[in-house]
Amino acid sequence: MLRKAQLSKKDIFIFILMGCTAILITVAGVYFHQSFLRILPLYISIIIGMLQSRVNRYASLLGSINSLLYGAVYFYYNLYASAFSAVLFSFPIQLLTFMRWNKNKWQHSTVLRKLSVKQRILIMVGYVIALAAMWVLLPLIGSQYVFLDSVTNLLGILIYFLTMFAYVEYTFLMIINGVLGTALYVTMLRDTPETATYLIFSVYSFICIVFAFFEAKKIYGSQKKAENEENKETVT
Repeated sequence: MLRKAQLSKKDIFIFILMGCTAILITVAGVYFHQSFLRILPLYISIIIGMLQSRVNRYASLLGSINSLLYGAVYFYYNLYASAFSAVLFSFPIQLLTFMRWNKNKWQHSTVLRKLSVKQRILIMVGYVIALAAMWVLLPLIGSQYVFLDSVTNLLGILIYFLTMFAYVEYTFLMIINGVLGTALYVTMLRDTPETATYLIFSVYSFICIVFAFFEAKKIYGSQKKAENEENKETVT
């Protein structure tokens, strides 16, 4: 007889959270008379969040497709940096991420690695320069939320690249970006109350990101342990 798959407490919690989030998004969408097409990406993102919490490589494949829907929504809300990021960066980078992760499989995930000190310094310098450029350009094209829009999206782009090359630090930066993203939707809530659906999702996403942070640490630790054991066997 086939054994039934056992769900962990974490899995049960995530599935309950998924259901509650979907219900709250639906209620908020109906209350604020939002078009179904505008909240459709959120329903798909609920599944992506669950996959991300497990550091599952298929999260990037589904995310690449969903980013095109997000791009259309961001244009509607005049979040131009977010829109360009979704279409020109998120879509192709997530697709490439899935291809790279799938090539270097590790169970349901991929082989993870860490940034060197030099790489971290170069990334910080590049981020500050790009942020300064965004603060000059965004007001010229009429963006309404220059600070949070630019900070969150540049950080998001950085996260995409770190994720694509499987650097474990991407999960920590996702936590920071999750806090800033939630702050962005809280700020928008006064002028555009219908963004409550995105605020609800951002809270759900943050919880998934925290799970991903610990899961990535666990996977990386397992990989290093396996690598050390393999090296010992080779030396022996």
